[in-house]
Amino acid sequence: MKITSLGGLEVSRIGFGAMGMSAFYTGAGRSDDESIRTIRRALDLGVTHIDTAEVYGPFTNEELVGRAVRGRRDEVVLATKFGLISHTGRSGPDSTPANIRLAVEGSLKRLGTDYVDLYYQHRVDPDTPIEETVGALAGLVAEGKVRHIGLSEAASATIRRAHAVHPVAAVQTEYSLWTRDPEAEILPATRELGIGFVPYSPLGHGFLTGNIRSLDGLDADDWRRTNPRFTGDNLARNLRIVDEVRAVAAEVEATPAQVALAWLLAQGEDIAPIPGTTRIARLAENTASAGLTLTPDQIARLNSLPPASGDRFDEDNMAAIDR
Repeated sequence: MKITSLGGLEVSRIGFGAMGMSAFYTGAGRSDDESIRTIRRALDLGVTHIDTAEVYGPFTNEELVGRAVRGRRDEVVLATKFGLISHTGRSGPDSTPANIRLAVEGSLKRLGTDYVDLYYQHRVDPDTPIEETVGALAGLVAEGKVRHIGLSEAASATIRRAHAVHPVAAVQTEYSLWTRDPEAEILPATRELGIGFVPYSPLGHGFLTGNIRSLDGLDADDWRRTNPRFTGDNLARNLRIVDEVRAVAAEVEATPAQVALAWLLAQGEDIAPIPGTTRIARLAENTASAGLTLTPDQIARLNSLPPASGDRFDEDNMAAIDR
């Protein structure tokens, strides 16, 4: 597995997003034992970057990851997030110093470690200045409880303000062949500042695998059933994207998922996506994408795909990003 740097933090080019093992997707949480085997197999394959958050579950995903990496902590770059759960009784996002202190202590306990390698603000808190939040995180770095700090779904201006207080190692935002938004402002800012970029949902919430052509088969509580890009006429229109990905995959004798991930890796050495799965077979497929090279013509074809139809979140969640 190739290695890259996120603002000085070395990680595998392909990481692992553990969220779907505990929340939001079809089959989440059905077999913790299988999930643990999958994470451990990821480590065997050279995946070093494991991403979780206190809100996944909530809390159960961090516990799961903690169990999976027990005895192998020195092989892992552990990333987790705070801010969507308030431990102080406040309503809404909570990135106050008091909440950060309580959040990190809980995460450390659930993960079974005395430090987090990469600690993200999950969403920007509109009621707490980013300078105050980052100041509190800098204190945790000084104490050794956090090695590096990150931001998720933050606007470029916020990233700059945060980085001026303390170096930000990574910014995590949705980025894939059907979510190209970061290319306009976020990626130019992170590259100017020397910050790494971590695409979450690099397979478009599973859409870019080519296996979803209708909502049939999704659990009743699967988050995608209410996502604008999967509902109404948008799903049918978005199939144009995955059909071209499938065409390129046939040319290179790879899977659509591998092509989608290879395209992301081709966007720059500072990019380290975190696809997720609960299955070892799918894990092997994802990690193999690190060795796939697309031709300039194939990349150009993928670059020219139409934008996805529909917002990437519902109205409330759209209001919480890019702040």
